[in-house]
Amino acid sequence: MKIFQLCVGIVAGASLPVFDSLAQSYPSKPIRMVVGFSPGAAPDVIARIMAPLFAEDLGQPLIVENRGGVGGSIATGLVAKSPPDGYTLLMMAAADTLQPAVRPDLPYNLERDIAPISLVVTGCAVLTVHPSLPARSVKELIALIRAHPGKLNYASSGIGGSSHLMGELINMMAKVKISHVPYKGSADAAAATAAGQVEISFPSIASVGPFLSGGKLRALAVTSSKRNSLLPDLPTINEAGLPGYDRSTWFGVAAPAGVPKEIVARLHAEIGKIVANPKVKALFLKSGLEPSLSTPEEFAAFIHEQLATNAKVVAFSKAKTE
Repeated sequence: MKIFQLCVGIVAGASLPVFDSLAQSYPSKPIRMVVGFSPGAAPDVIARIMAPLFAEDLGQPLIVENRGGVGGSIATGLVAKSPPDGYTLLMMAAADTLQPAVRPDLPYNLERDIAPISLVVTGCAVLTVHPSLPARSVKELIALIRAHPGKLNYASSGIGGSSHLMGELINMMAKVKISHVPYKGSADAAAATAAGQVEISFPSIASVGPFLSGGKLRALAVTSSKRNSLLPDLPTINEAGLPGYDRSTWFGVAAPAGVPKEIVARLHAEIGKIVANPKVKALFLKSGLEPSLSTPEEFAAFIHEQLATNAKVVAFSKAKTE
């Protein structure tokens, strides 16, 4: 036993210089950040804002790679299977914590196979209605839905997407019934509402401006628990008639499970520097996104909570994917 313990101690001690050397030499080649959505989508924009500063500080390019589809799970699955060496990162989105509930056959386990590094930003969507709808507040909308159960429709970016769960959470918390109409993306969902094909939708705060200024949509509230600086006079759903409602959007950086903690620490420190950069903060705020750093442990706990909450809402909605 003593010989075994001695050997273990020698191996453990010998590994320390290896890890120190690894952290000091990282990165020695380009890093790729995989984004599970198309170019121009919020997570893609965030990654591309961060990329040049990553390259400047780390001395290696950060290459943004779009692998869109299936609610972001294609990208997440790719990263989960990548070598845990710090050269493949994931721009995580809120949708990542929805997929396990609507797609139980995913080829990865989010908490087992992905190593959280840090949240980057949080944001919100806007509860909007077609101007022809006689509802000018959340309370009036809920009363209208109750008076016409199942007759009003809400558009989403697809089954299992963030906007899908925003509508289902209203159904669950207000004990009402609005019918879900999935579209191919958030832009299509907002356009369908503006055209009067559906009555309700949840466009991003960054994209809703032209619809509001053109009088094609009416904004009732934001979906987050706090008001947004871009629309400070718009109440939250929580304060406007549905206490406890919160469907914030968020994005963060993660890596394959097993990445050495020294590399995680290096990446976390780099993300902190980038998000604290005044120019970066200004770009995020202009897009309706609030900088929101976390430790890897805090991010992991947040993901765990999000998975549990989303599972409850999906179970209530009986949402399924083909």
